[in-house]
Amino acid sequence: MTPIATPKNQLEAVIFDWAGTMVDFGSFAPTQIFVDAFAQAYGFELSLEEARRPMGLGKWQHIEALGQDPDVGPRWTAQFGRPMSEDDVRHIYETFIPLQVERVGAHSDLIPGALSLVQALRSHGFKIGSTTGYPREVMQRLMVLAAEQGYAPDCTVCADDLAAGARPGPWMALACVQDLHIGAVSHCVKVDDTVPGIAEGLNAGMWTVGLALSGSPAGWTQTEYEQADEATRRAVRERVTPMFEAAGAHFVIDTVADLPAVLLDIEERLAMGLRP
Repeated sequence: MTPIATPKNQLEAVIFDWAGTMVDFGSFAPTQIFVDAFAQAYGFELSLEEARRPMGLGKWQHIEALGQDPDVGPRWTAQFGRPMSEDDVRHIYETFIPLQVERVGAHSDLIPGALSLVQALRSHGFKIGSTTGYPREVMQRLMVLAAEQGYAPDCTVCADDLAAGARPGPWMALACVQDLHIGAVSHCVKVDDTVPGIAEGLNAGMWTVGLALSGSPAGWTQTEYEQADEATRRAVRERVTPMFEAAGAHFVIDTVADLPAVLLDIEERLAMGLRP
């Protein structure tokens, strides 16, 4: 693996998202369950593509955003004669959570390269933080499954942990800064596969790295990714990368396996006095 640290290393921590970043290639666990929860709670049909649109938000906020989606919202109103209400959001959320807890194990495999990356980071003194759009109830299950594969970040902040809220605000990322005792937010790198996750890092004053091929925007399974030729991968990069660039991501890479070279680049920028 490419060396990560330099003798004048300034970076202190990398803060990773979970689904689509470190586990669950393609971020299928939450997406499919949103589809199922809408169907089970109200008999409402939601497509996978629609379910992916607000990905990265906390799950309650995700449902609210779907109710306001320009395609989903009018269809909901046409079916029920009214816009989605807070009671509707609550019912879908309460349907979603047990389904997610039940099925999260089916989508808990680490993304290729994630474990070796974390091991290399730790060997160079980096601290490992994590934030997620999942509520704590789901993460209690997922963290056990990830730990069994060797991945246990130093801290995990969930979407329902903080009174201030979740993404796209900075609060979960800043909670990691506090938990990890980081000296400066500019010494942190936020890695995520969603636009709200990039906004979280930017709002917290961190370097941000978007993942073009392993996450929700690409929507690939690991097998589809591994079998794709370079022309196909390039086409997906060209579709997804502008989304992250428009959101302000400092870097866009394929998967976390490509992160070491980016960290070296950031170190060089810090050495020149540059900040996020």
